[in-house]
Amino acid sequence: MAAAEVENLKVENSGRVASEPVDVWTGALEHLRVRVSQEAFDTWLAPTRGLELTKNQIRVEVPNAFFADWVGQHYAAEINQALRTVTGREISVCFHARDIADAAVLQRRSWQPRTAVKQEGYRLQARHTFTNFIVGDSARLAYAAARNVAERPGQTYNPLFLYGGAGLGKTHLLQAIGNHALKLHQNLKVYYVAAETLFLELIHAIEKGTRLDFKGKYRSLDLLLLDDVHYLVGKERLQEEIFHIFNHLHDSGSQVVFTSDQPPKDIPTLEERLASRLGSGLVVDIQPPDLETRIAILKQKAALEEQELPHEVAHYVAAKVRSNVRELEGCLIRILAMASLSSRPVSVKLAEEALKDIVGAERPVTRNAVIAAAASAFEVSVADVKGAGRTKQLVLARQVAMYLLRKKMSLSLKEIGTCFGNRDHTTVMHAIEKIDRLRINDTTFAGQLEKLFSGINRG
Repeated sequence: MAAAEVENLKVENSGRVASEPVDVWTGALEHLRVRVSQEAFDTWLAPTRGLELTKNQIRVEVPNAFFADWVGQHYAAEINQALRTVTGREISVCFHARDIADAAVLQRRSWQPRTAVKQEGYRLQARHTFTNFIVGDSARLAYAAARNVAERPGQTYNPLFLYGGAGLGKTHLLQAIGNHALKLHQNLKVYYVAAETLFLELIHAIEKGTRLDFKGKYRSLDLLLLDDVHYLVGKERLQEEIFHIFNHLHDSGSQVVFTSDQPPKDIPTLEERLASRLGSGLVVDIQPPDLETRIAILKQKAALEEQELPHEVAHYVAAKVRSNVRELEGCLIRILAMASLSSRPVSVKLAEEALKDIVGAERPVTRNAVIAAAASAFEVSVADVKGAGRTKQLVLARQVAMYLLRKKMSLSLKEIGTCFGNRDHTTVMHAIEKIDRLRINDTTFAGQLEKLFSGINRG
């Protein structure tokens, strides 16, 4: 019976344990592809190849010494997790530069492994803290709720469910909760785990006949941090285990925090009773950061790399890349790499060269295009939307246009006000907040708004 369960679970996972270095590294890259930005993956991870595999180490070929240094500095934690997922054991990675002579091209600070909070099993990354999380309007509520949970686990917002698109800081906040909670309550039993890793643990427990140990491990926690709950799709047995783990922890007063790319009720094939449990506490979404927040994020990341990033360069990148933090990081990495390898100062001109294949083919969204799209959706004229009309339909169209200008173009409240006859910033803020509330409370409206947001023509 146990063997049949294992096979069923493995079919669900549709994966296999690789044994050759090329296969292991290819499998790791597949996991990394969805955990870093596309730009970062194409620049730093795609040009690599597995060379040699031993019991505890894999040797990976990279183009040059700069690659080895940068990948080791910035993606060590993600690589270790990917290798652990693929092989089921701890494997270190050693980078081999194809062009050894290139080692002197760039002198950077020596690589140091990122420190981690020591925990049994998967470790929290110490770099994920509340201190280095840039708080903008898009994540202010999520940040406040996460901090409250870390300071008073099990007493408020239990469970806490954070959701949003890739690269918006969900994992950062999740691990910050664990790190901060341990700093305040040293004897707290904290465990961070990705849903995918939990699935592999369950397979292993069934294979080894250690299901009771598996259950005991999770039911004894004071704080469980479960990442990427959307991975539960199609995994009925894992959903059942999480349902019972959650019930036990919640009933015993332990804190549970989840993250996902969408709210519980929207995760497909999620059992109704589990979706109900996941959404029974505080559910908070994280939106893409606005322009000011993106600039602050870029400057902070540059400072961590001990690099000076001129404000005009930060503004240029932030204005071009609006989707998520990972995309921002990938663009910054490319700019710093080009500057270092060509011995040129970081400037807007250099940034344009570095990012030309990313942003060059994309014409910017114009304010008029956004307003026109909102007017068309409500079957009113652009002139009426910009005017002083107060009919219900016109007001809603105007508020939607203001919301889209903020979210699509990251304009300031004052800039948006000028588009509508120099309206006061408080009027604009009220409009944006109203549309946000409608989006959260009315799923039909939210779908129409998302379709409008995605369909705005460029140029």
